[in-house]
Amino acid sequence: MKKILLLVILGLILSSMAFGQEVYRWVDEKGIVHFTDDLSLVPEKYRDQAQRKEPLKEPAPTQPTPSQPAPPKPKEPPKSKEAESAPEQRDILGRGEEWWRAKVNEWNEKFMTAQKNYEITSKERKSKEQELEAAKLKPKSLQRKLQAEIKALEVKAKDWEKQMMEAKNMLEKVLPKQAEDDRANPDWVKIEKKSGRQAN
Repeated sequence: MKKILLLVILGLILSSMAFGQEVYRWVDEKGIVHFTDDLSLVPEKYRDQAQRKEPLKEPAPTQPTPSQPAPPKPKEPPKSKEAESAPEQRDILGRGEEWWRAKVNEWNEKFMTAQKNYEITSKERKSKEQELEAAKLKPKSLQRKLQAEIKALEVKAKDWEKQMMEAKNMLEKVLPKQAEDDRANPDWVKIEKKSGRQAN
């Protein structure tokens, strides 16, 4: 019976605390715990020991009420023009600009290397021809040696010229035609401007 009474009293206390009322607690001579929200109901001999309980504070609302608008969402930084542009283009085989640029750069490097070596070899050949012209009165063995060197340089120059023409053909005809057939952007096969000579 006492347990039921205590439970009822506790229930009243909790409900009164929820409504923000003060509650007083005291223990009588029999050891029974009593609660009340009115101090006048506490017997005088127990008022000194009556303990006041503060009401429970309501938890702060986690979500804004209609009268309390939600804080504005932070603005997202504006997207750059590149981010707003269309997705990366690809040809019908799934290759993008990077693949085509790499091909163009590879053949352009081959062209410039061949052109440079062709010019160096041509200068060496002309130098040897001048030596041969000046060696008309010198021993025939020296003249034959110079003639052999000139011939070797001519072969070498022709080989560099062949490589130069092959690279130029790739850059000007083969790659643009391949890009057209594979539906790649024609700008991808244009030679990027760099310092030094390029295929004309």
